Amino acid sequence: MTARARLLAVAATVLAGALGVISSTQTWLTVILADGAEHALPVPGASAIPVLAPLSLAVLALGGALSIVGLVLRYVFGALTVIIAVVLGFLTAQVAFAPPIAAVTATVTTATGITGAEAVAALVLRIETTAWPYAALAGWVVLLAAGLFTLATGRRWRGSSRRYQKDAATAATGGSAASRPHDAIDSWDDLSRGDDPTAR
Repeated sequence: MTARARLLAVAATVLAGALGVISSTQTWLTVILADGAEHALPVPGASAIPVLAPLSLAVLALGGALSIVGLVLRYVFGALTVIIAVVLGFLTAQVAFAPPIAAVTATVTTATGITGAEAVAALVLRIETTAWPYAALAGWVVLLAAGLFTLATGRRWRGSSRRYQKDAATAATGGSAASRPHDAIDSWDDLSRGDDPTAR
């Protein structure tokens, strides 16, 4: 059960992060310009929410690290996951349900050369929303659930195995005695224990 809980938390976190990264490259909004021809400009997620891509990458990193960290870091990573989910959920909901001019300003400025929020707002006839903000919002709900699940169950997750701990300790001390060449002293110790050193 504990291994399954860890796997579920890690998988949900990584899935939400991957969805965020993918959605950052997709069209979230379409801006229709009031220029007579009503030109349409696609606005990718990374432009609508500048922190979308970096925070999504951070979520991926948290998900990967969550599979190996100890108890204290599970709580730290769980809390960070919840915070990121809330931040991205709030920003995504704004874009999905009431797209602000700020979400399209960079795209309009790049396409037209017009700067300033008021000037851009005067040029925008309407803003249409695609399905991607809603898909991303669903991902942040999953991410929030994963963070809360981590905080609730992290104490019961199975820790590193004894073998892993032993191997880590061996690596930290530069290797075990068995990893160095078998010398004369080792042969003498073998004889003392009644072992035949020539049998090696």
